[in-house]
Amino acid sequence: MEIKVFKTAEEIGSAVASIFVDEVKNNPSCVLGLATGASPIPTYKEIIKAFENGGITFKDVKTYNLDEYCDLPKNDKNSYYTFMHEQLFNGLDILEENVHFLDGNAEDSEAECKGYDAEINAAGGIDIQLLGIGNNAHIGFNEPADSFTDGSFKVKLTDSTIEANKIYFDENPMPHYALTMGINQIMAAKKIILIATGPKKAEAIRNMVKGEVTPQVPASILQKHDDVIIFLDEAAASLL
Repeated sequence: MEIKVFKTAEEIGSAVASIFVDEVKNNPSCVLGLATGASPIPTYKEIIKAFENGGITFKDVKTYNLDEYCDLPKNDKNSYYTFMHEQLFNGLDILEENVHFLDGNAEDSEAECKGYDAEINAAGGIDIQLLGIGNNAHIGFNEPADSFTDGSFKVKLTDSTIEANKIYFDENPMPHYALTMGINQIMAAKKIILIATGPKKAEAIRNMVKGEVTPQVPASILQKHDDVIIFLDEAAASLL
């Protein structure tokens, strides 16, 4: 687990974007695992800048997002489908058929999750998986639990996650369920990059890096991966 500390979120965004841009240049048909939330936005801005500057195309890139809310219209302003298009995809030449999301409105969520994992495996697996981390150390929507999860699944969000995210929901109520990649699916990625900024993430980062590997701290499993880079600002790294 390699840890890099930067002064600002913008510096982190530039550093992480360069990794993704290099991957796309070297492997134009790569498979990227993407995340939502505030942490990756500077990275996505820098990726768009690199595309606008020329010399890179995303036409053969495939992406798979970590998670999606249940019982929220696909085009709702708070859906992760909308977030990804507004923050990244609309600024690239990526093909719509190459961007993939779990369908939180699927009638059979178990079949939806199994199909999603099968698609990822058929694509050759994820080359780089981008992660954020929750205040309770969740990754994706893998909340603290008694055991690590396997493939994608439907999860009931914890009160702390609902509390952290409900500020974005001023029209539709905050969903209480989501579909998410499981821990083992995330761990199957060839490279994992995690971004965390701000003092509210400091305890989760300390527990992830220095604590025991336990499903009560879902991100702690990353200690077991062979290629993980953690990008932090000074506030998020303050307890290390």
